[in-house]
Amino acid sequence: SFDDAKLVFQANNVWGLNCDQIFTMNITDDLSKGQKPQLVSTGTGRTTCSYFLPGNETIIYSSTHLANIECPPVPKKEDYGNKYIWPVYEGFDIFTADIQGNQLKQLTFEKGYDAEPTVSPKGDKIVFTSTRSGDLELYTMNIDGSDVKQITNELGYDGGAFFSPDGSKLIFRSSRPKTPAEIKKYKDLLADGLVEPVDMELYICDADGSNLKQLTNLGNANWSPFFHPSGEKILFSSNHEAERGFPFNLYLIDLDGKNLERVTHGQTFDAFPVFSNDGKYLAFSSNRNNGGGRDTNLFIAQWQD
Repeated sequence: SFDDAKLVFQANNVWGLNCDQIFTMNITDDLSKGQKPQLVSTGTGRTTCSYFLPGNETIIYSSTHLANIECPPVPKKEDYGNKYIWPVYEGFDIFTADIQGNQLKQLTFEKGYDAEPTVSPKGDKIVFTSTRSGDLELYTMNIDGSDVKQITNELGYDGGAFFSPDGSKLIFRSSRPKTPAEIKKYKDLLADGLVEPVDMELYICDADGSNLKQLTNLGNANWSPFFHPSGEKILFSSNHEAERGFPFNLYLIDLDGKNLERVTHGQTFDAFPVFSNDGKYLAFSSNRNNGGGRDTNLFIAQWQD
């Protein structure tokens, strides 16, 4: 949250819900002792990509509950050559709710996938990913959902965007197919509501989409970027040093793509890093400490520059 007192997160297979839903907790809560966090989403459909709005009392998140209250089916990898694939459900729209779980407002109404919203630290804009153009592109809108503007316009999956601390820039991940075979595979998967996020690099641009630059060229999957509070570095997750897809670790890089530095040294999965607004703490997800399984948990660490 903007006052660094709360976390908002998604979870599944816990607290009586088997499909991803949105919860809040205080930074000081210890859920390992049986304490239950506050459910913010409706408890129906599938939700993702939650973020605090200014004032610390309102949450923005994506949900499929209006399209269908049931949990949407997970695509079978065996139907796609056992490839690692993500669904981009057409039923996703963006909503706001208060931290008690009262549903406040629907912000997107277009047909297709509208998800992955995050909020500018200035409190004036939301960036999100949408298929309304026929491709997965980035858009911005005002906090109330007005003044929607398309930010990217190149074939490929542009997503997971975050604003810089001063709100002037965006950092995001993208898988941009180049060869005819890559383009065909991307379009065929997208037609089935799927993406294959195994080759992704980081891109940076101004908040209006101008001055677009590719930040990394590391290979494999480089994703879940977040600005350091100084605005001068990016922290992100990558498996570019892995031979078989794992592990994912966290890395720092300058805005010009120089001075790559490895931050975590695990053998599993570290991703989704988010700095506290005062820069003293880092929250991230990891499947460390769970006996080799794929379940992820939330971690908070003190940050030292």
